Amino acid sequence: MTSTDTLDGARGAAGPARPADLAAGLLTPEARRDPYPFYARMRRESPVHRSAQGIWYLTRYADVEAALGDLRLSNDRDRMTRAYVALGGDLKAFSRLTDRLGRVMSNTDPPEHARLRKLANRAFTARRVEALRDGIRRIVDQLIDRAVQAGPTMDLIEAVAAPLPRSVVCELFGIPPEDRPKVETWFSRFGRLSEDLAKSEEAIGQYEEYLARLIRLRRADPGDDLISALVATQAQDDRLTDSELLSTCFVLITAGDETTTHLIGNGVLALLRHPDQLARLRADPGLIRGAVEELARYDTVTQAIVRVVAEDLEIGGRTLREGELVYLFLGATNRDPERFEDPDRLDLTRPGNRHLSFGNGPHFCLGGPLAKLEAEVAFGTLVRRLPELRLADGALLEWRPNPLQRRLCALPVTY
Repeated sequence: MTSTDTLDGARGAAGPARPADLAAGLLTPEARRDPYPFYARMRRESPVHRSAQGIWYLTRYADVEAALGDLRLSNDRDRMTRAYVALGGDLKAFSRLTDRLGRVMSNTDPPEHARLRKLANRAFTARRVEALRDGIRRIVDQLIDRAVQAGPTMDLIEAVAAPLPRSVVCELFGIPPEDRPKVETWFSRFGRLSEDLAKSEEAIGQYEEYLARLIRLRRADPGDDLISALVATQAQDDRLTDSELLSTCFVLITAGDETTTHLIGNGVLALLRHPDQLARLRADPGLIRGAVEELARYDTVTQAIVRVVAEDLEIGGRTLREGELVYLFLGATNRDPERFEDPDRLDLTRPGNRHLSFGNGPHFCLGGPLAKLEAEVAFGTLVRRLPELRLADGALLEWRPNPLQRRLCALPVTY
């Protein structure tokens, strides 16, 4: 989020990218509609590419997979801030937000990262996630019922894909029904951080205050929810501060929201554009788990993640220096022909589908199993209940401007 939401976040100080810079192609309207041809060119011509602003772009599967597990590439908040400052960017808002979030799993390195992740792992278990399956089915059915009653068309993002993860999170964290409308409003503002910073900052502050009150309530009266489990876990480990507990709750609650929303949106769009694959899934619902993996690979939501070089290293014959920023393009790796046969083809039965959509290594996405479960139920239910689902006539698809994320503004469908 913040300045990492745009390619070469400090561009305002350094000026526009030069036309000769391959990375500039990723900022064009054509790349917003379809970035994958640009990735293919970068893999062929400059797979370890240094942009005009001095930022590295990695687009090969082997390089990115190795980089995700290399501790010389840091995710530390302070290192990241210094790297952007070195580029001349205005990072006041970035600093305010990172200071507010504190030291969390997503902006620390081992061993501190391992200590914080241990807290979440104890509470956010596979058993707890799987126990949500029936509740997720109920929520998806309710959302589809509401959309069908409203008329023959809907924006699938607004009607199903966005409210589903927000409702699931409210269930998982035991947020009272009367509080859920305001919590969901905060969620919607978090997702537009790079588009409306002031509203997003305000929402984050309000949500933090709300979470702090909820944590105090759970300490006094524990329940069968994830916040109560986190509070109990903290009591077993006195090295974890109240601030770290609050930050962990915040990250767990918000991290999967937009990612899950657009995994569903991008996946449904891919199915509608590939009617042969949609027909296969309708004919054999047992394909659904493999289908989720392939849809996550085919049109990756998190197109790139950012690291900063903590110690000089060599990748692909190029030397990356301490303090330089590195963009790891997961979207490019998931279409790398060196790893995936015929990578631009959607194949719901693709074998050995070890995509990197949820990362790899120490920072592998903790919420990945929940996101996949929600997508599995959503895809399966939509395919079963809406056999005539298709893009609405004349639908114009627009993608949000952040090139590090692949997110539709809307998905108009009819059924």
